[in-house]
Amino acid sequence: MQQKDSWLLPDGIEEILPANAKHLESLRRRLLDMFACWGYELVIPPFIDFLDSLLTGSGHDLDLQTFKLTDQLSGEMLGVRADMTPQVARIDAHHLKHEWPTRLCYYGTVLHTRGDPLEKTRSPLQIGAELYGHAGVDSDVEVIRLMLEMLALMGVLNVHLDLGHVGIYRSLSRQAGLSPVQEGELFDVLQRKARPELAEWIDSYALDSDLKAMFLALPLLNGGMEIIGKARQVFEQADADLKQALADLETIAGRLARLFPSLPVSFDLAELRGYHYHTGVVFAAFTPAVGREIARGGRYDNIGGVFGRARPATGFSADLKLLAGLSSVKGPSEPENKIFAPCIDDAVLAEKIRDLRAAGNTVIQQLPGQAGDGAAMGCTAVLVQENQNWFIKNLA
Repeated sequence: MQQKDSWLLPDGIEEILPANAKHLESLRRRLLDMFACWGYELVIPPFIDFLDSLLTGSGHDLDLQTFKLTDQLSGEMLGVRADMTPQVARIDAHHLKHEWPTRLCYYGTVLHTRGDPLEKTRSPLQIGAELYGHAGVDSDVEVIRLMLEMLALMGVLNVHLDLGHVGIYRSLSRQAGLSPVQEGELFDVLQRKARPELAEWIDSYALDSDLKAMFLALPLLNGGMEIIGKARQVFEQADADLKQALADLETIAGRLARLFPSLPVSFDLAELRGYHYHTGVVFAAFTPAVGREIARGGRYDNIGGVFGRARPATGFSADLKLLAGLSSVKGPSEPENKIFAPCIDDAVLAEKIRDLRAAGNTVIQQLPGQAGDGAAMGCTAVLVQENQNWFIKNLA
C-alpha cells in the first residue's frame, strides 16, 4: 500500500529542480575546466565501496557519518561514501602509480547519516582537488591557491582564510609523552575551547612547567600574523618539529600575502579539524554569510600506504550546492531561440529541426494531443511551412 505523502523526501535529502540544476551544472563545468587548466585530471570514484577503504585514516567522525550495508554477493560490509578523499588516494596509490607529482580532481554526491547543524543537507555535492607526491610547502600553497581561485571563479565574496597545523599539537603530545588515550582526551578539551577544563586536565598529569605553559597557551594563539611571533616565544622550549611547523605556516602565509594582498588570513593553532586524518597544515575558507567553513583542506601524508603506496598528499574539498547559493555568478541564460515545431511526420521538417538543434537552438516538438501551445511552453518562435520549406516565425 502506497503511503499518503509519497512525494516526501527523507530529512536532509533534496531534489534539484531545472533552473538550479542548470546553474549547478554550469558551475561544475567551469570549475572542472579550471582545474584541468592547472593540470588536475578528473576521476570518478564509486558511490558505494568497501567500508574499510572508505574509512582509511579518517577517524571516528567519518565512521559515524557513513551509511553501512552488507554486500549480498560477498558478505562484506559496504559503505555509501561520506567523503571521496580516501577513494581518490587509492586511485593514485593503486592504479596510477606515478613517480612524479599527480594532480587529481573529483565531483559527485556524498551521503551523510547526519546533517550539519548549520547546513541541513545530508547529500552534499562534493568537489575537490588533491596533489600527491610532493611534501613541501609549495604543494600546500598550490592547493590553497586553487581553492581560492575556485571561490573567485564562483563569485563568492568576502572570503577569509584560516590556517592551522596539526603538527603543533602532535609535537607537544609527543614531547609530553601522552598515551593515545590521554592525547584523545586532551584533543576533546581543546576542540571545545574549554580553558578551565584544560587547566584541570593539565594539572592532573605530571607534566613539567614548560609543557604545562605551552598546552595552556594553545587556545590563546589565534589571530593575525602576529600570532606566529607570539607562538615562537611560547614554544621556545618545544622540539624542532613544532618550530618547523611554525616556519611552514609563516612561509605559506607570506607567499599567499604576495599573491592575494587583500585576502584576510588568520591563524588558530588550537584548531585541530581533521586531526585524525591530517598530518600537517590545515586550512579553511570562511565568508560572513555562512557560520561555518565553505571549503576546507590540508595535508594528509601517507594515506595511500594501506593501498600499497604511501605518498605525501594535500588537497581540499567543498560542497558545490553550498557554493552555488553563495555565488554571485549568474546562471546560464536561456537560448536566444526556443522554437516550437508542429507534430507532423515530415522528412524535411525533421531535417530542419536537426539542423537547428545542431546550431545550438532549443527546439521542442509538439506531441499528439498535448495541452498547451508553444507560447505556453515558453517558446519565442514557431516553425511554419511555406512552399514545402520550413521557416522560423517569431511569436508576438
